[in-house]
Amino acid sequence: MSEESTVCEACCSKTKERTPEELKSLMNRLNRIQGQINGIKKMLENDAYCTDILIQVSAATAAMNGFSKELLSQHIKTCVVEHLKQGDESVVDELVSTIQKMM
Repeated sequence: MSEESTVCEACCSKTKERTPEELKSLMNRLNRIQGQINGIKKMLENDAYCTDILIQVSAATAAMNGFSKELLSQHIKTCVVEHLKQGDESVVDELVSTIQKMM
């Protein structure tokens, strides 16, 4: 069993089918972030100056925050709205809990 499947089984009890556009947008963001992280690792290996690395870490953090904002927005517009239309108000408690964990 791969580490990725172990993580998913541990935290993911629900699934969501995404449109090809949603998936492409989110994957593009993650690929850019992965590139930023690889760049930070290379800077560290090459003994880059601390503040230069910290600036890149800050940029990667901002990129992750952007990814989270996009995903949260999509979640509210699709999952939350759909559950509310079906009369399932428990999704509001789940959303509040998720936002609290993000903060």
